Amino acid sequence: MSIYTIGEVASRTGFSASALRYYDGIGLVEPTTRTDSGYRVYDDKALGRLAFIARAKRLGCSLEEITELAGIWDGERCGPVQRRFHELVTDKIHRAQRQAVESASFAAQLQRAAEQLSSAPVDGPCGEDCACVSSTPAVTSTSGVERSTKPNDVPIACTLEAGAMTDRLAVWSTALDHATARTPLAGGVRVEFDAELDTAELARLVAAEQRCCAFFSFALTVDQRGVGLEVSAPEDAAAIVTTLFGSPA
Repeated sequence: MSIYTIGEVASRTGFSASALRYYDGIGLVEPTTRTDSGYRVYDDKALGRLAFIARAKRLGCSLEEITELAGIWDGERCGPVQRRFHELVTDKIHRAQRQAVESASFAAQLQRAAEQLSSAPVDGPCGEDCACVSSTPAVTSTSGVERSTKPNDVPIACTLEAGAMTDRLAVWSTALDHATARTPLAGGVRVEFDAELDTAELARLVAAEQRCCAFFSFALTVDQRGVGLEVSAPEDAAAIVTTLFGSPA
């Protein structure tokens, strides 16, 4: 079996020598042995363990999660390691999806605010009718009657709590695993599904989504093309449509 100095391991793995010393100190990756002079020496098994740790780090695992995985790794059975790794990665997918939706929603709010703030200011000090204060600033029509700039706007926001949003995203992810094609629509996308999709379940999911995200418009179709879902939203929410339902190829 080959042996490597800490410098050679650092060169081969991308971990710095200081990181390797730290991992040794916390018992995460210990050297195979030490020379008479006290220098750390590693073997191929240690390099394999470091490669596994590097992948877990790239997938966003925390040091605590990596330590847990490494402990399972010590059992020298792949099955338990892979199952736990899958659980952690799946949880991170849901978190990333939720964060992406929240980020897209916030970006849409910022875009709307920027559009409102670019309008002509009111004549006088800032007040409840100006864009600095109100999210729906009033303007005067040609008839002299005040009206909202966008009276029929629906807020681009989701009313689900964070925990419920994670569960909802997981359900959408499962449904969209059956997607076979995506084509662009005005203000959205059409998603076509394979024959294994539960159409009734998709209809329930669409109804639930529309209740909490009223800015979406859905049309569920069943025709010679198969089952399709047409999703559209205001221009400000285009990023949310793409994040949730994917973009056309």
